[in-house]
Formats: sequence, C-alpha cells, structure tokens
Amino acid sequence: MYYKMQLADKVRVPPHRLGEDLTRVLLDVLQDHLEGSIDKEIGIFIAITRVLKIGEGEIIPGDGAVYYDVDFEAVVLRLVIQEVLEGLVVETTSFGAFVSLGPIDAMLHVSQISDEYINYDEKNARLICQESKRFIGVGEPVRIRVVTLSLNEREPRDSKIGLTMRQSGLGTARWLEEDMLKEKEKEKEKEKEKGGERGSR
Repeated sequence: MYYKMQLADKVRVPPHRLGEDLTRVLLDVLQDHLEGSIDKEIGIFIAITRVLKIGEGEIIPGDGAVYYDVDFEAVVLRLVIQEVLEGLVVETTSFGAFVSLGPIDAMLHVSQISDEYINYDEKNARLICQESKRFIGVGEPVRIRVVTLSLNEREPRDSKIGLTMRQSGLGTARWLEEDMLKEKEKEKEKEKEKGGERGSR
C-alpha cells in the first residue's frame, strides 16, 4: 500500500550548490539519494514531495559541504505478505509473468496463475490456460496477492517479490469480469428455480 510519510534525515549540501535556494537544493539532494531506494523499515521510496523544515547547518572540518537536519514528506510503497494489489503485466516468459507494482517488478510464476496447465505462446507473448483458454498478456492489468517478499536495500533490483492469482477474486481484469458475469447468471438461475418451486405449490 502507498503511504504519505513525514520523515527526518541529515542532508549534505555539496559546496558547488551553496548559495542556491536552500529548499530547492535539499529537495534535489533528497530526491537523488532516496527515490527508487529501499528501506526495510520504511518501504520503497516513490517520491520526495517537499521539504517541511530545515534545521541549523553544520560544517564538518575537512569537508566543504554543509549538513542540515531536514524534515520532509515522502510517498512510499510498503509491501506486506498476503496484501492484495493491482499491477500491470510488463513481460511474459515460459516460467511466468513479471508484474509492475509501480516502482518495482514482481514475479508471477506459472504455478501461481491457475490450477490448469499453462502453455507459453512465445509469438504473442502470452501465457494460456490449457483447458479454459484464458490467457495473460503484456499490458494487462491484474489483481494479485503478495506471497513471498525479500527486499534488498543495497541492490533494489535484486529484491524478490512472489505473487499469486490462484485464489478467488484474483486474476486479470478480463477474468474477473467473466467470473462476475458467471455469478450473475448463477443467481438468475437460482431465482428462476425458486420461482418455479413456488408456482408448483
């Protein structure tokens, strides 16, 4: 889930940026250093939106920079095991699909797509369920659940996030729409049956 947070940090303003608008420089430095990074306690930094408060500057002997205590506002993504999310399929392979969750991609393994056997259609970049012929392709929105989570602070690209859509209420937008129509049809059938029973009494 996405959160707007107020955080604090000590920010180094390099010597060549001294004399510029301090708020702008601090925002630039925070954005350069934090956006796209991961902190296991806080989450994945999406954006640093504004500087809220600037403390007194400190000079460290031997360093021409000035260090400021800064309160700032950030938007972060915090992933939790069993959380249901919406994502977009960005790549398909013979072993599954990569789903973009915004700042980071996660893996939807073929074994987590359906109970059916899955075929990979390389030409059309699609994963196809053998019996129902339902498929997943690049660019499709999906509703998935997080089942494994291993975030790497040093190398965010090496983070591993595992997804599933084998449970009820999960799948591509198309699949969910089809399931909803089937449910409505079942309800209509039940109503007809109830009506028939009343009429025969």
